[in-house]
Amino acid sequence: MTLLHSSPAVPALRPVRPALAPISLKAVLRHATPRVLEGMILPVVVCYVAMVFTGLYGGLAAATAWVYGRVAWRLVRRETVSGMMLLAAGAITVRAVVAALNGNAVLFFLPECLGVFCASMGFLLTAPLRRPLIQRVAADLVPLPGHLHEHPLMRRFYVRLSVLWGGAQLLNAGLTLWLLLSQSTETYLIVRTSAVAVLLGGAGLASVLSFRRCLRALPG
Repeated sequence: MTLLHSSPAVPALRPVRPALAPISLKAVLRHATPRVLEGMILPVVVCYVAMVFTGLYGGLAAATAWVYGRVAWRLVRRETVSGMMLLAAGAITVRAVVAALNGNAVLFFLPECLGVFCASMGFLLTAPLRRPLIQRVAADLVPLPGHLHEHPLMRRFYVRLSVLWGGAQLLNAGLTLWLLLSQSTETYLIVRTSAVAVLLGGAGLASVLSFRRCLRALPG
């Protein structure tokens, strides 16, 4: 008579998620700073500086040349053109054409103000969604394993970040519009650049510090 031996039950194996390596503030800044500078800050700085010395058309030409020059440089070197650079190229083209045809600096800066307002609304309105707009931006700057985005701690972090940047950009848009309509171009350039640097710099620092606290609280 053959005896049948039942093998012991083998517990189902759960996929092991790799531990999250510590992310330092320096690593975050090294990854994000070049992209933000190239696609968002430097085109505006080039335009402002050139406009002070050469007038409206010189500023438009310098900003357009800068953006397309950077895109061409990356293509020649067979490097990836960042999404921020592509957005900057499209935005600078539309704004330069509209302002040049009308000869009015206000028409060059006004779309920027409207764009900032739309960005603030995008951050605030998408805060409660499963994947808010701020999460997409954060993923471009600081890549994270996909499973971390679904963690409750990260979800709460994205809500706080959406409110922070939505409010900061709303203040930015309001200040920009007031300066644009009430002050000279020279005053607008000086005051607005300084105020926005302080405002967004503070929001950026608060975001990085909050991000580090959130990562430390996540399970390894």
